[in-house]
Amino acid sequence: MLLLRLERYIKRFSNLLGTLSAILFILLLFNVFYDVLMRYAFNDVSIGMQELEWHLYSAIFLIGIPYGIQNGGHVRVDLIYENVSLKKKAWIDLFGCVFFLMPFTILVGYYGIFFAHEAYLLGETSGDPGGLSHRWIIKSVIPFAFFSMAVAGLGMILRSINAIRGISEEGFNHPPIQH
Repeated sequence: MLLLRLERYIKRFSNLLGTLSAILFILLLFNVFYDVLMRYAFNDVSIGMQELEWHLYSAIFLIGIPYGIQNGGHVRVDLIYENVSLKKKAWIDLFGCVFFLMPFTILVGYYGIFFAHEAYLLGETSGDPGGLSHRWIIKSVIPFAFFSMAVAGLGMILRSINAIRGISEEGFNHPPIQH
C-alpha cells in the first residue's frame, strides 16, 4: 500500500505541473496577443516581450513533460507496446525508466544546476537592449524540470512495480494517440 500511496502523490505532483504548464500557456497567448497588437496597431516593438514569449514557451514545454510522462504521452514504440500483456507493458516501462529516463534526467538536472547558478553569479541578462534581465530564472527551469521528470519517472517505476505485482492496472491502458 505504501507504493500505491507514493505513486498517487507523485501523480498529483505531475498533474500540478500539467496545470502550471496550462496556465503558462494562457499567459503565452496573452503575451503573443499583446505583442502582435502593439507591433501592428501601434508600431511599437518590445524586445522584452518577445523574449518572454520564448521563455514562456520553454517553461511550458519543460514543465509539461512530467505530466506527459505520468499520463502516457511519452515516446515509446507503440507498435510493440500496444500488442503485449499488461505485465509486459509494465516490464517495458520499468526497463525504459531505470536505464534511459532516470539516468538522463538526473544527469541533465545535475549539470543544469551549475548552468543556472553560473548565470546567477554572472548576473546574466539579455544581450539585446530592452531585453529581459535575470536570465538565471529561465535557466533554473531546466534543472527543476529535469528533476521533476525524474520524479515522474519514479512514479512510472512505482506504477510498473505495482502492475507487475498485480496491485494496480492504472496507466497502462491508454488509447493510442491519433495522428
